[in-house]
Amino acid sequence: MSFNLDTYKREAKAVIVDDIDFDDFRDQPLSPEALRCLHYMTDVETHTVCYLRDLLVTPSHQNPRITTFLTMWNFEEFWHGDVIDRVLAVHDEINGLPRHESVRVNQGFSGNVLAPITQCLAAAVIGEDFIATHMTWGAVNEWSAHAAYGRLIELEQHATLTKILQRIQQQESRHLAFYMTEARERLERSRRAQRITRFALKRFWAPVGSTITTKAETQFILRYLFQGGAGSRMVRMLDQKVDKLPGQEGLSLVSKSVAKFGVSVA
Repeated sequence: MSFNLDTYKREAKAVIVDDIDFDDFRDQPLSPEALRCLHYMTDVETHTVCYLRDLLVTPSHQNPRITTFLTMWNFEEFWHGDVIDRVLAVHDEINGLPRHESVRVNQGFSGNVLAPITQCLAAAVIGEDFIATHMTWGAVNEWSAHAAYGRLIELEQHATLTKILQRIQQQESRHLAFYMTEARERLERSRRAQRITRFALKRFWAPVGSTITTKAETQFILRYLFQGGAGSRMVRMLDQKVDKLPGQEGLSLVSKSVAKFGVSVA
């Protein structure tokens, strides 16, 4: 079934939290591990505008269907970060603009200047088939983010946090639906797109957020959320989803990527 972009345009909105009692976190504070995960997650969500910057110098920007989606996607991702920041604020954790500014400044010349230039040049050489790679990459990232929120819900068992994260997950599911629809359609009609996407994923894909934070922090998040039985099952499930995309079978993408950070999948 094709993704209904017109419906999504009308329904895109900030995460609804008017009924959330954030003071509940004062009575039942989150664990230090959960707070560390939330810092990582808000860094990823609020960095979406920088990912968008990099994408708008590729052939994706020429497709009005894709840019319409990206506009709404960026809007909703901003509010995901904002609501996580509210949770962190109740715990007196650094959050908001000071945190986000430091993350962006820390990307340095490589992240802030070279990254968009490199992506622009690579996409110009590849041409239209680059969009298939972009859509597939987005699908893998959305799967991963959804899984991470789900694991944090399971591990923390905090009713208020669960309600917030499940609402974020609902919006992530719609983002995933768009990326999946576009990726599958584009991969199915082009063997060249399949080969380019497979090469890009195998060579360059890394866990979401690992490119904007330290290796030690990424290791902690991956080990906390995905080490052990339930976490390993989640990683294998993500591998299976990627393997079902046209031309991407047998990659074991996520398990091989997390292994580089010291996380073994049983």
